[in-house]
Amino acid sequence: MILDTTLQDPALIKSNDQNDTYTAPILSKIVVWSLWFLFIGNLSYLLYYITASSEAYQGRFFRINGFTILIFTTVTFFSALIGSYAKSYLHGFRYHTRFMLLCLSFTLSVMLFVASNHVALVLLSWWGMGFLMSRLIGVDSDWGEAREASKFTQRYFLAGTLFLSAGILLLAYGSKTFEVNVIMASIQDLPGEIVFIAALCIITASIVQSAIYPFHRWLLSAMTAPTPASALMHAGFVNGAGILLALFSTVLFASNTLNLLLVIGGSTAIIAQFTKLLQVNVKQKLACSTIAQMGFMIMQCGLGFFNAAVAHLILHGFYKAYLFLASGEEIAHSRPEKPVRIKIKPLQAVVVLFFGILGAILFAVMTGKGTELNSGIFLTLIVAITVGQATYNIVKEHSLSILQKIILPPLLFLAGIASYALIYNGVTSLMSDMPMVAVPLPLSTVQMVFGIVFLIGFFLMKLGTYRKVPWLYVKLLNLSQPHNKSILFYKSKF
Repeated sequence: MILDTTLQDPALIKSNDQNDTYTAPILSKIVVWSLWFLFIGNLSYLLYYITASSEAYQGRFFRINGFTILIFTTVTFFSALIGSYAKSYLHGFRYHTRFMLLCLSFTLSVMLFVASNHVALVLLSWWGMGFLMSRLIGVDSDWGEAREASKFTQRYFLAGTLFLSAGILLLAYGSKTFEVNVIMASIQDLPGEIVFIAALCIITASIVQSAIYPFHRWLLSAMTAPTPASALMHAGFVNGAGILLALFSTVLFASNTLNLLLVIGGSTAIIAQFTKLLQVNVKQKLACSTIAQMGFMIMQCGLGFFNAAVAHLILHGFYKAYLFLASGEEIAHSRPEKPVRIKIKPLQAVVVLFFGILGAILFAVMTGKGTELNSGIFLTLIVAITVGQATYNIVKEHSLSILQKIILPPLLFLAGIASYALIYNGVTSLMSDMPMVAVPLPLSTVQMVFGIVFLIGFFLMKLGTYRKVPWLYVKLLNLSQPHNKSILFYKSKF
C-alpha cells in the first residue's frame, strides 16, 4: 500500500524504537530545563547589568556587553518556550531526541556568535547556526522531501558563510588583526576598496540568511520542518542578519552602502507582502510574512537605525513564534471566495488619515524620530501607515458601534506605540556602547525616490490592483514557489 506523506508534519510519524520511547522524554526534560535555566540566568544578569550599571567585558576571544546579554536573554527564552512546546508536540516522534539536541546546540551556537570577538569564532558560529538549522529542517531523514529541503537550505547557508568569511577575512588582512573590536576601530584607516568589497560580502551573507530576495527560496522550501523547528527558525534564525549588520555597522557606514540596504530591504518588504496574499497554505503565508518583516528590518538598517532593527527582530520573534505554534488553529476547510474589494468612504478616509498622522506625531514625541529632516522620517512614515491600516480595519468593522470606532483606534495605537517606544529606548540604551548603531542619515534623492515607490507599491498591494494584471499575478505566484524537490516529490512505501 502506498501512502503520500509529503503533506504530513514529521511530528506525526511515530517511533517504533522502545529505547527511544523511554529515553526521549527524559532527555527532552533535561534539555528544556537547561534552556529555562539559561534564560533565567541571562535574564538575571540583564537586570543586574541594567540596575548596577555593570561594565562590559572585552577580551581577545569574547565580549560581553548590554547587547550581548539582551540577545542571550531573547534567544534562550524563545528556545525554552519552543522546547517546552516540542516536548509534548513531538512525543513519540522517532527523531524526538535528535530534535531536542539540535535545538540546544543551535541556541548555544547563536550565543557563541553574539559573544565572539575573534574572527575564527565568528565564522565558526555563523556556519554552525546554518548547519544546525538545516539539520532541524531535515530532522526526519527518512522523509525524502525533508532530506532535499535540508540539502537545499544547506547550500544557501554555506554560500552565506563563504561570503561572510571573504568579507571579514579581507578586513582582518587589511587591519592585521583577528580581533573584531580592533578591526572595527581601524576601519577608517583601511583602503576604501577593501572596506567596500567587505561590506558587500557582509551584506550578501546577511540577506542570504534572512531570505531576502533573490535568496528567499530556501525559506519557502523549509516547510518540511516540524512546527517547533519552524517557530525557532522564524523567531530566531532569520533574524540573525539584524545582529550581524548591527555588529558591523561601522563597515556599512564607512563603505556608503546603506542606500543599498534600504532599496533591497524595502523592495523585499513590498514583494513579499504581495506574494503573501497569493498563498493558500498557512505555513507558506507565514513564510512570506517573515520575508516581508526581514525586509523591513534590513530597510531600518539602511536608514542608519540598527537599534530599531534589533527592536524589530525581538518583537518579530515573539509575534512569529506565537503564530507558528498556534498555526494549527488556523487550518480550516473553506470554499474559495472572491477577494473582498477595499472600499473606503470619505469620512472613513478622514478618520484613517487623522489617526495615522496622530500616531506618527506620538511616535516622534516618544522616540525623537521624525522630528528632523533626516532618515528618521521614514520610520515615522511606517508608523503612520501601520496606524492608518489598523484604524481602517476598525472603522470598516460592521459589528462595532460608532462610539467603539471612535474610542478603539487611539487606545490601541497609544498602547502599541508606547510599548514599542519603551522597547526601542531600552534596546538603544543597551546598545549605547556600540558605535554607529543609531545615526540618522541626511535625506537623499535615493531615499525620497524610493520612499515614493514604496508608498505606491503599498497602495497597489492594499487595493488589489495586481489581480487585474495577469502576467504580474503569475510572476508573483511563481516567485513564491519552494524548491520542487522539497514538496510532492517522493512517496513513502509502507
